[in-house]
Amino acid sequence: MNPENARLQQLIIHYVGSKNNLEQVLISEKALEPGEELREALKESLLNRFRNNEEYYAFHHPSSLEFNEVFQFCKQLFEDQHNFTKTSASMAKHLYEQSVHPRVKGGELYITFFDGIAVNNGMHKAIGIFKSEHKSLFLDVQQGPHQMELSMKEGVELNKMDKGCLVINSRREEGFDVLIFDNQNRGEEAQYWKEKFLSLTPQKTEFHHTSHLMALTKQFITGELEAEQKATRTEQVELLHRSLDYFKSNDSFDIEQFQEQVFQDEDMIESFRSFGSRYVVQNDYDIAASFDISPDAVKKQGRVYKSVLKLDRNFHIYIHGRTDLIEKGTDNDGRKFYKIYYQEES
Repeated sequence: MNPENARLQQLIIHYVGSKNNLEQVLISEKALEPGEELREALKESLLNRFRNNEEYYAFHHPSSLEFNEVFQFCKQLFEDQHNFTKTSASMAKHLYEQSVHPRVKGGELYITFFDGIAVNNGMHKAIGIFKSEHKSLFLDVQQGPHQMELSMKEGVELNKMDKGCLVINSRREEGFDVLIFDNQNRGEEAQYWKEKFLSLTPQKTEFHHTSHLMALTKQFITGELEAEQKATRTEQVELLHRSLDYFKSNDSFDIEQFQEQVFQDEDMIESFRSFGSRYVVQNDYDIAASFDISPDAVKKQGRVYKSVLKLDRNFHIYIHGRTDLIEKGTDNDGRKFYKIYYQEES
């Protein structure tokens, strides 16, 4: 997604309080008309949050897409932009009805309409839905006749919107191409945005499959193996290197080949399969037996494949390659140690 040539055509702001806390929903009667400078600043700040996001979602409903409220609202807007104010008000009221968790915070809801967003070699219209739940304090410094004057204001940082959703006018029959972010992405109170309000499901893309398989593998190596098979940290590091190397050096994924090359031991492979079965149930995710590997997903997930030995509070050893150059032992006094072999010091 490239927002450089996009244009912010319409903007309206409503206030959506917490229904659980008996707060109100306040509906604006008309759209805003910001000046060109503010319009450009809003476009840059709001769309930049999605620039490097390759995890696409789609609107979903267990019965039919026709029953997904936000899908219907977006469909109406793409077909007739003249109903922007009325449709945005319906979105705000729908969000209010989902704001029933006691920890959900009230805040401003920004509904935007963009044109000229580049996605997959095409130019598309898009609807942006953003919510700000936290305010920041700003110092306002003004030049007076004899001295500088100082006051304090409360406002929203454009780069720190709490929640966002970008609905791109492509793949309509499948539920549109949708990008999201949510700063509060854990706990039950976070579910109301993605699951209750938007009702989204991940698209089964190369990026999605690659990301989940790498996340699953890391959880297995750093959690399951340590707990069940008492794998040492160096053994875990070696397995992390092998799995990361597999994703970096292959264009496609084959689960049988992956298990044999990375885990090698039959007991470990069986343990991985068992862990995968539980992961499927807990995360509502089906493991694909084969798929094309996404380099972007490998790059993103590779950042969390950190190979670090944390020794008490004194030392952190970063391991980037061969674990056969590390020896672990215990001296005569019972103190644990690592012996490291190397060629040059840099």
